[in-house]
Formats: sequence, C-alpha cells, structure tokens
Amino acid sequence: EFVESGGGLIHLGGSARLSCTASGVTFDYYAIGWFHQAPGKEHEGIACISTIDEPKYYADSVQGRFTISKDLAKNTVYLDMNNLKSEDSGTYYCAARSFTTTKAMCTMPYDSWGQGTQVTVSS
Repeated sequence: EFVESGGGLIHLGGSARLSCTASGVTFDYYAIGWFHQAPGKEHEGIACISTIDEPKYYADSVQGRFTISKDLAKNTVYLDMNNLKSEDSGTYYCAARSFTTTKAMCTMPYDSWGQGTQVTVSS
C-alpha cells in the first residue's frame, strides 16, 4: 500500500513537498513514479525514479521545478515542488511497478497506486 501526503492549498509561486510512503512492502527493485491528474484530464507521469539506482526522469512540464528523491530507510519517495503554477493544481498520485530505469519509465504502466493527494495552487 502506498500513501501520499503533503498536498493542500499553496500560493502561486510557492513550494510544497509531497511524500509517498509504502507499507507492507519494501522498496526493493521498484520503479516509483509521481503522477499528476488535472481536473478533467488523464493522469500524466511527471517524475520517476527507481529504488536501486540514481537516474531520475521528469516531464517537460516540471523539469527544473520539481525534484524526486527517495529515502529507502523510511520506505518513502518525495516530490519537492517549487515555483508552483496554477496548472500544477490537481491530484497527485504515487505509483509503483517492477524495476525499470529508462527515459520512458514515466510513460510505462504502473501496477500499484496510492489514493492521491490534492494540490491547489491559488493566487
């Protein structure tokens, strides 16, 4: 089970940190992704990382503003979001799949999903 936290109401241009914590599983040989679903749209993979190596992959929409990181001791993956824009509003999900590490990992199917956390960016 994956549980997201850290969403809420954030001012335009502000920052936030989302957390994805796994329970009942250990972060071994997984790919973990953060997905953003804007209202009325399909979810989009925006930041992905594997649990056993370092490369990180980002969607163009968040490159340079968002950072994905992991703390394996805490079974947690983070998403640090900076310079938030109104279009960043929506529901953020973390998801896991079997290990992979490619530039396409954010566009691949993921198996296990959290319940999501809502982010609203407001002026």
